[in-house]
Amino acid sequence: MDPYNFGALAVQDRVGVRDRAAHAARSIRDGIPAIAAAFLGQQPMLVIGAADGAGRVWSSLLTGEPGFVRATGPHTISVAAALPEGAAAGTPVGTIALDPRTRRRMRLNGIARPSPRGFTVEADQVFSNCPKYLQKRDLDAPDVATPAGAERRGGALTPDQEGFVRAADTFFVATVAPDGADASHRGGNPGFVRVDSPTEVSWPDYRGNAMFLTLGNLEADGRAGLLFLDWGTGTTLRLTGVAHTEYGPEGRRTRFRIAQTVETPSASPLRWSAPVYSPANPPLNQDRS
Repeated sequence: MDPYNFGALAVQDRVGVRDRAAHAARSIRDGIPAIAAAFLGQQPMLVIGAADGAGRVWSSLLTGEPGFVRATGPHTISVAAALPEGAAAGTPVGTIALDPRTRRRMRLNGIARPSPRGFTVEADQVFSNCPKYLQKRDLDAPDVATPAGAERRGGALTPDQEGFVRAADTFFVATVAPDGADASHRGGNPGFVRVDSPTEVSWPDYRGNAMFLTLGNLEADGRAGLLFLDWGTGTTLRLTGVAHTEYGPEGRRTRFRIAQTVETPSASPLRWSAPVYSPANPPLNQDRS
C-alpha cells in the first residue's frame, strides 16, 4: 500500500519531489525492526500526537524510566503512561521518540488502546529520520523532587509565552488526516519560530526527506497541535489550533492559528543541558525549501 495520503502526494507534486518521496517510502514499515525496538527501550521520553474528544489535536510529552516504552511484538509497543487527556480507545496516534544525546529519532504511527500498564499502540507506520536540524543535548540528573505545577490555560499567548516560543530551537507538531495521525519534529536556530500575534505563530519549512507527511496532513485536515519544551526546567507549552502552509518564491512557511494554550510548569522531570546546535540549521534570514 502507498504510505502517502492524498495530501502528501499533492504537496510532493507541487514541490516536484514525487520520485524522491517514492524512494524515501521504502524506509516506512508496518513492523518494528529489532534496532528500532532497542532504541525505544533506551528512551526516557516519548512525544504523542492525538485528537481529544472535542476533536482538538494536541502534542503531548510522556516521560519515564528507560523501558517505559517497549516493543511487545513485531507490530506493537507498550507505554507505561496514561493516554493524553481526552484521547479514547481506538484513537489514531502519532509518536516520535527523539534522543538529543545521539541526535536520533524514530516515528511510529498507529492505533492506541488502553492496557493494564498504560496503553499500547498497534503500528501501521514505523520509520526513522535523519539527524538534520536536531540539537545535541546531554541528559542531567532528573528532578524528581519538584512536582508538576498547575496547568495554566488560555486562548492566546501571554507575553512570557511569546518569549518561550521565540527562544525555542525545537518543537513538535501533531497532525491528523482521514488515514491516521502523525507526530513530527521541527528544529532550527532560536528565532526560527516567529510570533506574528498572540494568536498566531509561523515557521519556515526547511528542506527534509521529501515525504511531506506533516504538510500533507495539513492539506487534508488543518487541525494541529504544537509542543514547546523548556529543556532546562521541564516546563511544557502546548498549543492546539489549525494550520496551513503558504508557498512563495522564498520557500514554504506554515502558519498556525491558536485556539487554546496549556502551560505546565515542571511537567517533565528530565533536565537537559544547553544545546549544541545542528550544523544544518539555516541562518534565520534564509528559509530553505
